[in-house]
Amino acid sequence: MRSGVIARKVGMTRVFTDAGEHVPVTVLQIDQCQVVAHRTTEKDGYVALQVGVGKAKVKNVSQAERGRFAVAKVEPKKKLAEFRVSEDALIPVGAEITADHFIPGQFVDVTGTTTGKGFAGGMKRWNFGGLRATHGVSISHRSIGSTGGRQDPGKTFKNKKMPGHLGVERVTTQNLKVVRTDPERGLILVEGAVPGVAGGWIQVRDSVKRKLPADVPLPGKFRENGSAGASQVEAAPEAQAVAPASEENA
Repeated sequence: MRSGVIARKVGMTRVFTDAGEHVPVTVLQIDQCQVVAHRTTEKDGYVALQVGVGKAKVKNVSQAERGRFAVAKVEPKKKLAEFRVSEDALIPVGAEITADHFIPGQFVDVTGTTTGKGFAGGMKRWNFGGLRATHGVSISHRSIGSTGGRQDPGKTFKNKKMPGHLGVERVTTQNLKVVRTDPERGLILVEGAVPGVAGGWIQVRDSVKRKLPADVPLPGKFRENGSAGASQVEAAPEAQAVAPASEENA
């Protein structure tokens, strides 16, 4: 079980396949997603990674949090999250997880906070059918109708679906396909819609209902202390071999 990442939702666009078909995608951007701390079985009772993204102003970070970031030798982060991992998937503290942590074709689960839409009626909030257009119904066509009954039960039960606040809820969308990644710009293109507004924080992790592809990097793709991590060293000679050719073509 690998670690996930925290990304910022940029917006939606589309990409074209070789057959000329367009695929709607959501663009997610990783902004210096670094490992801040480890959670171990001996100390915490479970194994997990705490990761952080974004650069927070020092004045907005408590003194205790500053000490935790200082121990990890990481700049204060704006957003933190924990991801449960297996013991063999721990990434060193301070390492920066890159966008090619995920590969095109694999499926991921994304979690975000839905768009707030304020007070909404029963038809918009719960997809109620509303009342009839004629036959005695006037003015209250979009009302929800009866909520309790008369003498029996004589009350409205708790958790009855009624008009109220819509949105601003934590929602997970499963089995979204990764279409493309751009490690240089830190972009992950995911097929379909992702919950949340543009600019919101999104958690991306491997799908729990799909088998992980065999060529997925383990424990992940990351840069450690500004250099290529163990999982990226293998790709370095290929990059060096391509570089002279590009210079000659230039």
